[in-house]
Amino acid sequence: MNGGERIAEVLVRHGVRWLFTLCGGHISPILVGAKHRGIRVVDVRHEVNAVFAADSVARLTGVPGVAAVTAGPGLTNTITALKNAQMAQSPIVLLGGATATVLKGRGSLQDIDQMALIRPHVKWAGAAKRVKDLVPMLERAFRIAQSGVPGPVFLECPVDLLYDADTVKSWYMAKSKDPNRKPSMQERALNAFFTVHTHRLFSGTKRQKIHEPEAVAVPKPARNLVEAAGEKLRAAKRPVMVVGSQAMSRADEAQAIAQAVEALGIPVYLSGMARGLLGKGHRLHMRHGRRKALKKADVVILAGVPCDFRLDYGRHISRKSFYISANRCAAEMNKNRKPSLGVLGCAGRFVQDLSRVCAANEGDHTEWIAELREADMARDTDIRSKGSVKAEGADLLNPLELCSQIEEQLDDDSILVADGGDFVATASYIVSPRGPLSWLDPGVFGTLGVGAGFALGAKLVRPSAETWIIYGDGSSGYSLAEFDTFARHNIPVIAVVGNDACWTQIARDQVEILGDDVGCPLVRTEYHRVAEGFGGVGLLLNKTEDIPEVLAKAKAAAAAGKPVLINAHLDKTDFRKGSLSM
Repeated sequence: MNGGERIAEVLVRHGVRWLFTLCGGHISPILVGAKHRGIRVVDVRHEVNAVFAADSVARLTGVPGVAAVTAGPGLTNTITALKNAQMAQSPIVLLGGATATVLKGRGSLQDIDQMALIRPHVKWAGAAKRVKDLVPMLERAFRIAQSGVPGPVFLECPVDLLYDADTVKSWYMAKSKDPNRKPSMQERALNAFFTVHTHRLFSGTKRQKIHEPEAVAVPKPARNLVEAAGEKLRAAKRPVMVVGSQAMSRADEAQAIAQAVEALGIPVYLSGMARGLLGKGHRLHMRHGRRKALKKADVVILAGVPCDFRLDYGRHISRKSFYISANRCAAEMNKNRKPSLGVLGCAGRFVQDLSRVCAANEGDHTEWIAELREADMARDTDIRSKGSVKAEGADLLNPLELCSQIEEQLDDDSILVADGGDFVATASYIVSPRGPLSWLDPGVFGTLGVGAGFALGAKLVRPSAETWIIYGDGSSGYSLAEFDTFARHNIPVIAVVGNDACWTQIARDQVEILGDDVGCPLVRTEYHRVAEGFGGVGLLLNKTEDIPEVLAKAKAAAAAGKPVLINAHLDKTDFRKGSLSM
């Protein structure tokens, strides 16, 4: 096996089913080796989307997603997605091509100090020096990506470690066009050096073993701390729990976590990857008024949720509350506000363990749940009423009405990918994921551009699921070219572009505070034509009465195997005025 085939064999052993890439000469043996071993190689139009797709796979399966990119600009193009994965705690393995070992630092094509660039954005970064390094270093990369607090890792793979020895020797050895001419002393010296160098590169590989992956230990919450949390919860009158993405890091335990939340019988707010955990309309799941509920609560449990800007740095939680935080990361557990009880360990396991020591029948929270449910339903009614209102002079779509009709037509087996600002945040109030692991958003980094990559990975993981991208018109510009990828690889997603011809989330505050919309206006670009040009189906939607028909057409086209983009022309609203987060 050459080096690329060795890498592919490790991927197979670790259950990798897809390799996301944009081709490059530095990584060709990895791609060919993966294809020959049954791994589906999915090539995208920008490297950042290869990493976003790998991130999506990791979140939905628990198996590290894998991307391979070429050297230099191929790697630099991944930085935003890597940092997003690092902050979202997604286990990703990134394989990066590099110039030949003997040419490093000599001005070869795309040769930069990749390790210095990449280290701040990953859990671990390693550079192979010999062929025999590739297997153990990649096996180590998989372990590190999944252990403790999950995150992305990087392995640099110089091109001369990926091809077979004879090919590499042919690159290096000096050749004369005249077979009768004797090589010069300099040529003989160079040939001698390269003979030794290539021998060193390939030595020690013949007996090398490729191992089955080791089980990665899950950091277990301490039993005494779980029992202490249970004691406080049993005495609580107004408990509230918030479950976040980190609690879902064990994708195979999603159903068990959902059952545990139900067994606890307390009101719960779900964020990030935890959205949809209890399905649609569960009596314990509150969607609105989280800040007020946390202020009223006497016991607050954060499961895999830090006190960052999303909870106003901890100020949403009353100082009178007993605050319990379960988190894999000590720094996140104590961020901005030290919990009354901190439980270091897997937040999903904590919720399951807590349900075993503190069942719902040990505390009657009927009145508290009813109070929050009443407020939740009142907010839903208010949103629906605003959705039916037409502003004076308005002749396009009310975004609330559009989102309400998407909600009505959404399949029970569906995945929602959120990529944008104002329109996406509006949708989050209305459109409900139908089950666990059915909502993907960038996470705490707030990255625009995740849409196509996330949807690509999601549709591959769950091919039968109706997969939607909810795009802002601004964010859609980052990844519309991936409609070419969707069409070439038969990935039938449905994208809805909320087209209000503006970076509205920024403009709302910028105009009011500074009196200038500079940098914010866009135009009502024909995004549906762009999708058509890349081989998809494009639909224009600019009349309210046409919403049901256009959504039905989009669903039918996707069911027939075609990627679809709906260009939805929106009117301006003040629904989310003053919502800018810092």
